Amino acid sequence: MAVIKDVIKLIPEVIDGLSKCWQCPIGANTEKGLNLAGQQAVHKVLNDLIAVLFPGCHGHEPVLERQLKSFMTGKLKSATKKLKGQIERAFQYECKQQHCKDCDKCDDKADEAVAFMVSSLPEIQKVLQHDIVAAYEGDPAAKSTMEVVLSYPGVYAIIVHRIAHLLYEKAVPLIPRIMSEYAHSITGIDIHPGAKIGPGFFIDHGTGVVIGETSIIGQNVKLYQGVTLGALSFEKDEFGRLVKGIKRHPEVEDNVVIYAGATILGGNTVIGKNSEIGGNVWLTHSVPPGSKVYNQQPKPLIRSAQDLNKKEI
Repeated sequence: MAVIKDVIKLIPEVIDGLSKCWQCPIGANTEKGLNLAGQQAVHKVLNDLIAVLFPGCHGHEPVLERQLKSFMTGKLKSATKKLKGQIERAFQYECKQQHCKDCDKCDDKADEAVAFMVSSLPEIQKVLQHDIVAAYEGDPAAKSTMEVVLSYPGVYAIIVHRIAHLLYEKAVPLIPRIMSEYAHSITGIDIHPGAKIGPGFFIDHGTGVVIGETSIIGQNVKLYQGVTLGALSFEKDEFGRLVKGIKRHPEVEDNVVIYAGATILGGNTVIGKNSEIGGNVWLTHSVPPGSKVYNQQPKPLIRSAQDLNKKEI
């Protein structure tokens, strides 16, 4: 107990030491400093948007039928107002970082981004219906589409991605990445919000899947756990800094299946439609449509119990 009292006495000195870095590049988030929405505030808005897309599915209780529209209206109004403020502050933060002269336009840009996202929700819901059916039809263990919606991590990750990608398309800083990393932390599936993904997308099992920012995925594509769509190398400028904004990740065309542990790298790599990529394949070049790419079957050494017993004798 005496040790704890001594530690408590040290707290003012520790706080003084920590406060010296509040003006560091990575400092405290205060209303007079960075003034950004906290991580959990963004998570709350994201979950409210998911509740609008799938009422009663990701909350604690089902929604009363007679209150369905009012429930959705209330959630969407609340989420819209909060998200507008979060996005505006993110744009203002970006302006400060880049020393731009258009800070007075942050409010308009936030309005435009939120309006785009909200107006896109009906279309996103339609696309997600294709994703859910793809998951149900693509997994023999699935007993119903509702089981898929309520429990499949791959479906949750793609729901979050569909929302985050809308904001990414409007160049919203920070918020889309916070959303995608929230899904990553829950599911183990890492989808950058910049990735372009067509309808009917299914990630089976999912843990360890990585989909890079400039990846392009067509319709009716299925990935298994541990698949990586990554960059082959990182181009640098004359100062040795990474060049951003270039195509670094593969394109996967329609109706492709990529099995567990496959690694596909490079911005010029294209997996042709109707192809199958086997487990643990390493690809850094394109393959034509209809390809089947597998590693050669290994030849394991099998020793019978009888052989082992003879050796011991």
